[in-house]
Amino acid sequence: MFSRLREDIASIRERDPAARNTWEVVSCYPGLHAVVMHRWANACWQAGLKWLARFISHLTRGLTGIEIHPGATIGRRVFIDHGFGVVIGETAVIGDDCTIYQGVTLGGTSLAKGAKRHPTLGRGVIVGAGAKVLGGFVVGDGAKVGSNAVVTRALPPGATAVGNPARVIQRNETPGAPEPAAARLFAAYGVVANGDDPLSKALHGLINQVAAQERQIEAMLGAMKGAGIGCQHLEEMRRFDADQLNRLVD
Repeated sequence: MFSRLREDIASIRERDPAARNTWEVVSCYPGLHAVVMHRWANACWQAGLKWLARFISHLTRGLTGIEIHPGATIGRRVFIDHGFGVVIGETAVIGDDCTIYQGVTLGGTSLAKGAKRHPTLGRGVIVGAGAKVLGGFVVGDGAKVGSNAVVTRALPPGATAVGNPARVIQRNETPGAPEPAAARLFAAYGVVANGDDPLSKALHGLINQVAAQERQIEAMLGAMKGAGIGCQHLEEMRRFDADQLNRLVD
């Protein structure tokens, strides 16, 4: 038990620059308290002491603001940062080295008892603040779920997903590869490297394509006018304002 606690403390100090020392982590980090108390609750659950397990979970929620069903499976070095409002369902499985931020829900979409209703997070998954991962599917190793995203289907390893419904905007060819701290912070606050949602990218592409076609039409009109061919009705058409539309999309 103490070896796992030392692992938890070390992982928190590695992933959170605000963690100044071990005593501060042990005494002031509700995510650590919730994970440790969940281990007690899960041990009771596995031993058939269902009520006691639920009662420990209930006390944990009151103390930390984090609700973890005692039947959930949580791996090693899982870091629940800030943590308030986190809900983890009964059949959820969280792999080693995952990071979960405040307001996250690992929930179910089925009422069938005994079924796998909640998601499985692979190793090293990051779930950003306010995200909802709903259903009995797998989020692959090293995947990132952006802030306030709503994920309702499986994500491949190394994927980065944002939006509601969540869309994959990036695939890491080498999931699990070391990343700088700035890159890991993406999932908490929804800041991605390219800064664009797939839909906005598509709209920008369409707007720029139409603008390019309009420039070609203007060149053709100029050539026709030079050849003495009248095209006044085309010249009087309303001009396409690509800059204004791009600003609206942004």
